[in-house]
Amino acid sequence: MTNVTDYKSSGVDVQVGDRLVEWIKSQPSSGPFENVIGGVGGFSALFRLDLNKYKKPILVSCTDGVGTKVKLAVELGRIENTGIDLVAMCVNDLITCGADPLFFLDYYASGKLELSQAQALLRGVMDGLKQSDCTLIGGETAEMPGVYKNGDYDCAGFCVGVVDEDKIIDGKSLTVGDVAVGISSSGYHSNGYSLIRKLFENDAKEFAEMLMAPTRIYVKLVQQLKSLIQIKAMAHITGGGITGNVPRVMPPNTALKIQKWPWPDSFAEIQKRSGLNPAQMLETFNCGMGFVIFVKPEDIQTIILESKKWGWAAMKIGTVMTHKGEPEVIL
Repeated sequence: MTNVTDYKSSGVDVQVGDRLVEWIKSQPSSGPFENVIGGVGGFSALFRLDLNKYKKPILVSCTDGVGTKVKLAVELGRIENTGIDLVAMCVNDLITCGADPLFFLDYYASGKLELSQAQALLRGVMDGLKQSDCTLIGGETAEMPGVYKNGDYDCAGFCVGVVDEDKIIDGKSLTVGDVAVGISSSGYHSNGYSLIRKLFENDAKEFAEMLMAPTRIYVKLVQQLKSLIQIKAMAHITGGGITGNVPRVMPPNTALKIQKWPWPDSFAEIQKRSGLNPAQMLETFNCGMGFVIFVKPEDIQTIILESKKWGWAAMKIGTVMTHKGEPEVIL
């Protein structure tokens, strides 16, 4: 039995909806199942919180979607990848405060429920949750022909995690001289796709692998690093790019002076097609760095070595400096 305790179909073909639920029940568990209570079909899902690991447990929650990348997913037949994206966009946000993911719910809406399409998305969701040690506890499937054309779909994810109050990572300890280490992305992740779709509207199939690479999930790397070094702050690089996301975790009167790093070919291609200057690129895309971790200079090498175990590059991308006013990134 799968670890989905409350997966419902709302306003959809009953037979197709029931087949989807049965398919979900037949899938292997996507994460820890021992804390899930109840069975499939209820109006809500229950989760037993293990408090032994946390002296002062604080629940953490987040929600996100995949944006217009779903349009390319339909066009290119890469729907499963967006299921991974959906999990990644949520869990990567959640871990920035030091939290561990507990459980996840998804919402899937389409003009007409297509079993193969829904299964493809959920296979990706389950893959992403395995990468995150997180449990799929429930979900909702909606059929809305007045909103979506046949073949179109949208999805949203909701994640809950926990962190010990004494171990919250909030950037307050960040000081001048600390450094930012970037962990490489797998590509565009799930941001900037309104522009990307326009730039590749005539040759998207030729670049399908590059365009639809699923978002990298940093959960297990961060969990390992937390046990080895003091992490001062973390930023998930999503919409708004490097310059829009990094300041969100920095205290007032500081700035991050960033240094150049080699951008992957995928971002060089975007810059060539769009004509965006480097500052505009950094305001829009992750430019090869999907996650940023602030540490003391002596801890840089630990991050590089641990990231290498996952096959990911990591490098110093900047140093914290004094700055009057609101935090910002300085090029």
